[in-house]
Amino acid sequence: MGEQHLRRRAALAARIAADADAVLVTRLVNVRYLTGLDSSNAALLVTADGGAVLCTDPRYAGTAERICPELELVVARPTAVALTSRAAEDGVGRLAFEAHDVTVERHAELEAVDDAPELRPAGRPVEELRMVKDEDEIDLLREACAISDRAFAGLLTTLRPGMTERDAAIDLERRMVDLGAENPAFDTIVASGPNGAIPHHRPGDRVLAKGDLVTFDFGARYGGYHADMTRTVALGGPVDWQREVYDLVRAAQRAGVEAAVPGAATKEVDAAARDVIEDAGYGDHFTHGLGHGVGLEIHEAPLMGYDKTGKLRDRVPITAEPGVYLAGRGGVRIEDTLVVRASGPELLTETTRELLVL
Repeated sequence: MGEQHLRRRAALAARIAADADAVLVTRLVNVRYLTGLDSSNAALLVTADGGAVLCTDPRYAGTAERICPELELVVARPTAVALTSRAAEDGVGRLAFEAHDVTVERHAELEAVDDAPELRPAGRPVEELRMVKDEDEIDLLREACAISDRAFAGLLTTLRPGMTERDAAIDLERRMVDLGAENPAFDTIVASGPNGAIPHHRPGDRVLAKGDLVTFDFGARYGGYHADMTRTVALGGPVDWQREVYDLVRAAQRAGVEAAVPGAATKEVDAAARDVIEDAGYGDHFTHGLGHGVGLEIHEAPLMGYDKTGKLRDRVPITAEPGVYLAGRGGVRIEDTLVVRASGPELLTETTRELLVL
C-alpha cells in the first residue's frame, strides 16, 4: 500500500502546486486515504514537490511508524499547529488548508504560529481524488457488499411477525460483524408498516405484523470501506397498493442504474429515476436525491439529485436508492451500491430486487 499512498500524495501535490507551496490535510479520513493511518488525531503536510510529513500524538506513533515507515513522523498532540510550525521552518510561503474541516478557533491558532505561512483555502482536492477508486478499493467495497448480502440472507431465514424493529436491526448488525465486517457502515434502519414512510426512521419497539412492508437500510464496513443497501420485503401477501408502489420503485431504480454511465450528469441520472416516479403521479412522495458516492465514508461525492452538478466518471462507486413514502401507510425503497464502468454499471450488492414475500 505504500506505493499506492505515494501516488495519491503525488496527485494531491500536483493539484495544489499552482496555488500553494504545501497543503495541510486535517480531515482524518483524508489523512487515512493519503497515508493508511487510521487514528483520532493526525494531520499531514504535503509539499508541492510531493514531500510529506505526518504528525500524530504518542498514542498512535508506533502504529504510524509501522504502517507508513516511508514518511517522516512528527509526534505532537496539536497536530495541525505542529505541522504549520514545520511549514514555517521549511520556508513555506503559501499553505493551503481544508477550510471545510478547520474551525475558526483552529484557524486562529494556525495564524498565531511564529512566521506562519499565508493560509489559503484549498477547496476539497482530496475528496476529488477519493471520488474515483482504484481496483484495490473496489475490491474492499465489493467484500463489504458481499458481507451485507450474506447477512441479509441470514436474517430473512428468521424474520417473522412478532419481532420488533430493534430486534431485527440488532440481528442484522450482529450477522454482519460475525461474517467479517469491522462494524456496520452506519446505524441500521428497520422501518415497518407506517414507519416505512419515514426515510431515516430509527428502529424502535414497533412489532412487525403480517401485512407490513418492512424496509431495511444497512451495510457492512470492511477495510474502511462502506457498503450501502436497502431492500423492502412484505410480511404476508402484499395488497394492491403495496405491489403497485414496489413495482414503481423497482422500475425507477432500474432506470437510474442504467443511466449511471461515465460522462452522465448527476442530475440527469437522478432524473432518469425521478421521472418514472413523477410520471406515475408519485413525484411528491420521492423526497430525497437518487444517491451518493461511497467509500471511506458512507456519503461521499458525487451526490445525485435534481439540483446537483457534476458528471460521473469511470470507477466511481455510487448508490441508486429511489423511494416512495406514503404518510400513515408505509413506503418502499430499493438501493444498491454499484460502480460506474465504461462497460456498464457493476452492481456490487446482489440480493434480488424482486419483492420478497415472507
